[in-house]
Formats: sequence, structure tokens, C-alpha cells
Amino acid sequence: MDLKQIEYFVRVAELGSFTRAAIALDVAQPALSRQVRQLEVELRQSLLVRDGRGAVPTEAGKLLLEHGRGILHQVERARDDLERARGAMAGRVAVGIPPSIARVLTVPLIHAFRQQMPDASLSITEGLSSGMRESLAIGRLDIALLYSATATPELELTPLLEEALFLVQARGAAPTGKGAKRPVSLADLATMPLVIPSRPNAIRMLVESALTDAGYKPRIALEIDGVPAILQLVADGAGSAVLSRNAVLTSGQPQAFDIRPVGTPQLGSRLSMAVSAQRPTTLTQRATLDLIRVVVQRLLNA
Repeated sequence: MDLKQIEYFVRVAELGSFTRAAIALDVAQPALSRQVRQLEVELRQSLLVRDGRGAVPTEAGKLLLEHGRGILHQVERARDDLERARGAMAGRVAVGIPPSIARVLTVPLIHAFRQQMPDASLSITEGLSSGMRESLAIGRLDIALLYSATATPELELTPLLEEALFLVQARGAAPTGKGAKRPVSLADLATMPLVIPSRPNAIRMLVESALTDAGYKPRIALEIDGVPAILQLVADGAGSAVLSRNAVLTSGQPQAFDIRPVGTPQLGSRLSMAVSAQRPTTLTQRATLDLIRVVVQRLLNA
């Protein structure tokens, strides 16, 4: 056995698919299949049951999966210790950030990363929480910032901040005077046509859950996946939206909108840092998690 064969097998077994594993590992599927097959020949046992739906570990495969994870974890720890010994952070870290905070967080995070870890590289991708969870699972992302996520056996979460949500309307559509800053009740929200992302977007699910618990149903005018497009439609009078304050302030035209708090107490969502529980975090990834927390706190206090 060699480390490449073990890594390939573990990834196929975790993802349940040669196709998904090949994408995550960035290798050709025939080469991946060949390495796993060579491992089975060497061990003289079938490790995976292949069918039309994917690949499932056999009993022998389950044993090797348990040992393989431990072996790969020890290798990562050895690399971390060696990096620490030479006093440098190295490697590539892929981070996923929601569009609502990407414009605020991306540039300060890149500057801080380059300053503290000049020998490492940072890749940042914007995405919705549902898509980023999938990218974490297949290894395209090392870290993702997710809204309203819950921990699972496959996902480790660290709370980052609580973000209040606001009703966003085109300038002039909201009440004036004393009512301009008054929270919008859930009863009133249920009467408004909403421009909102499609399921399973975290804010969409949060709004629907809050309305359902209060005995209401949302009026969905348009389903649009993308904050810029949502805000453009709101500015054009297509409906109202429920978003964070940051989403509006970083839109490039915050003066085009009126915002009011939603609910009493105010509706809000939790933003968490997520990593895969199936793979050990490297020294550089752990340093990046700490750096994200510091940069976010600095932005909040600015």
C-alpha cells in the first residue's frame, strides 16, 4: 500500500462515488479506479461494492476506511509538525464566503493572510451555503462561512457572529416618519411580495420557518439566487427582500433602499465557520480560521 492508494480509496468511500472522488482529487477517473483496483489486488479483498448509484465499502473496506483515516491524519500531523519546526505556514487554503459579506471581508482577509502567511496561498470563492456545504464534502473548499448551519457527523462548526436581518425595499416604498425605523411584524411581512432565493438557501429557510411558526405563509413574488440580482429587482419595484445590512451597504447603491428590522425580537441568522469533520485541518487551515475570526471582529469594531 502507498499513501496515494489509501487517499484515493478513503475519498471514494467517503463520497460514495468514483466520479465525485475524481473531481475532489482533481485526477482522471480511470487513474483513480486503477489505483483502487491495485489496492484491492494487493490486499486480495474487495473493498468497494460498485453499482449504478456509486460505491459502498464492503466489511473489509470499512475496516480499511477506519485505518486509512487514521493514517492520513498522522501524515497531516507530521507535515504540520515539520511546518511548525521550520517556523513557516505553507500550502493552499480554499475558503468559501457568502455573497452578502464577501465584498466586506474578502479584501481585508487577503491582506491579513498575505502578511501573516506569505509562504501560503489563499483561494476565495463566493457561494450560497447549500453549494458550499457540497464543496466542503468533496474537498473543493477547506473552510466555508455558512448561515444557519447545524453540526453533523460530516461538518464541524465554529460560531462566528449573529447577523440581524432587515426588510429591504426600494427607496420611498417604506413608511415615513416614526414608522420608518419601526420593526416590521411577521404578520405584515407575510403580506408583502418577496424577492427571495430558492430553497435551501439559509435566509429563505429562516424566513419561512419564522412565518410558519407564527401561523403565516410567505408571498413569493420571485425566486432569485444571487444578492445583486435580488437588490436590482427590489430597486426596480418587483418586491421586497429580507437581507443583512451588509448586503445592502456593499451593494454599490445603498441609497436606493430603505431597510427596517424584521420581527420582535429581531429576526437574525448565525454565521459559522465550517470545516469537514472527515479530514484533519492543517496548521495553515487552523491559522486561517483564527485569522478570519480576527478580521471579522476588526470589521465589526471599525
